[in-house]
Amino acid sequence: MIHPNTAPKAGAAKPAPDCTLVIFGVTGDLTHRLLMPALYNLARWKLLPERFAIVGVGRSEMGTDGLRHDLTRTMQGFVAERGGEFSADSLDREAWNRVVGRLDYLAGDVEDPATYEELSRRIGVSRDAQAAGGNVLFYLAVAARLFGPVVTRLGEAGLTREGEGAWRRVIIEKPFGHDLASAKALNREVLAALSEDQIFRIDHFLGKETVQNIMVFRFGNGLFEPLWNRDRIDHVQITVAETVGVEKRGSFYDATGALRDMVPNHLFQLFTMTAMEPPISFDAHAVRDKKEEVLMAVHQLSEDAAVREAVRGRYTAGAVRGQPVRSYRDEPDVDPASQTETYVALRLMVDNWRWAGVPFYLRTGKAMTRRDTEIAIQFKQAPLALFRGTAVEACIPNWLVLQIQPDEGISLQFGAKVPGTEVRLGAVNMDFLYKDYFQTQPSTGYETLIYDAMIGDATLFQRADNIEAGWRAVQPVLDAWSSGRAPMAAYPAGSAGPKEADDLLARDGRAWRPL
Repeated sequence: MIHPNTAPKAGAAKPAPDCTLVIFGVTGDLTHRLLMPALYNLARWKLLPERFAIVGVGRSEMGTDGLRHDLTRTMQGFVAERGGEFSADSLDREAWNRVVGRLDYLAGDVEDPATYEELSRRIGVSRDAQAAGGNVLFYLAVAARLFGPVVTRLGEAGLTREGEGAWRRVIIEKPFGHDLASAKALNREVLAALSEDQIFRIDHFLGKETVQNIMVFRFGNGLFEPLWNRDRIDHVQITVAETVGVEKRGSFYDATGALRDMVPNHLFQLFTMTAMEPPISFDAHAVRDKKEEVLMAVHQLSEDAAVREAVRGRYTAGAVRGQPVRSYRDEPDVDPASQTETYVALRLMVDNWRWAGVPFYLRTGKAMTRRDTEIAIQFKQAPLALFRGTAVEACIPNWLVLQIQPDEGISLQFGAKVPGTEVRLGAVNMDFLYKDYFQTQPSTGYETLIYDAMIGDATLFQRADNIEAGWRAVQPVLDAWSSGRAPMAAYPAGSAGPKEADDLLARDGRAWRPL
């Protein structure tokens, strides 16, 4: 693993081994917005292979020069507008030319065997590809319905076959299935053409610096590790709030919804890294074993319990940051009678020794008041006996907050005496921000993940059983919602979510942290 927000120092990480990167869906939004900026950063940090080639596959007939021009224009736009997940003050032309100059374009249909015959020829006869020593990393930046067919076609064309010291690996984006049954079916399909160690199921949240730091923070500090259990922790809140609506993804989102889009992957990654037992090492199998144990220990909900312990919501017309937002049902490419949720809140219990009795509250939503991704841990309060006869009616809540985005860092809230003649308590915060302590640089979160796939480190990727365990945990909620038993709550765009989500915590005498 590397630290994507900090340019590696000499000796900290070596360039990846020589390889060819094949990107299916190279003309799409994911490639433009995230993959190319990530490759550009790897080039700046001198972590790309010495002998490196890129073959992009897409349906457009734009040609190699057209694609290079299109991608360059996008990168220049990031510099000019400083928007999206990547921004920079200037474009390092040498680093960018090292990426875009290695790019070859193949126009073809990913469901047509002829495309793979031509791809095999390009990889086999291309001077750059030959120089890459036969190692090939395939990236599936395509619609989820094409994951299985693309892998199958790769297998049929012999492109997944390894030999003579050369490796073949495939990065598969989310969502990996849309329920437990489809996830199992997709695993069977890709495992028919690949071995498990060739498959890298990606979740770009795991490329975020603070997410990677969770294990270091937990297990590398004698101050916090002994407190990380049911004896000291009252409850945990995990939030992924977005200010954007569905934007141009209406057709995809209406068939997916907030739960499928965010919970079994993004939220469960944060959840498992917060709740996991210490692994014996940072080895991929050791880490993923402990994450699976958490998901297997999640208390299985009945359909009745799923109605009580999960809230589904959908945004109505409102305003975000002063800008009007239309109702979800009025968004482009959304069914006017849609029953798709844009918000979900869950209450989960973990049935193991460390977490028995400690609730984990998870929430995610679109068109909310503020963009915020955080893990917030509230510790149990100290006895109030000492403060009898004073103005203190309650101790200050102790919160440990791991901020994932937009400002990566960690904060600790505790109580202190307010200056004066009376004993009064006030809340104070100790804050750590990565940008204040380290020389951070713009990144997408994909840098670490692409580099790790090139070097064969699967620690930050999901294994087949991890995927299935995540879907198994939410399947009762999906079943309850599909049966029509769970009501759809409404919340105005620009708010913190529906009242029903507040009620979910109020039943336990708790409340969400303000966004």
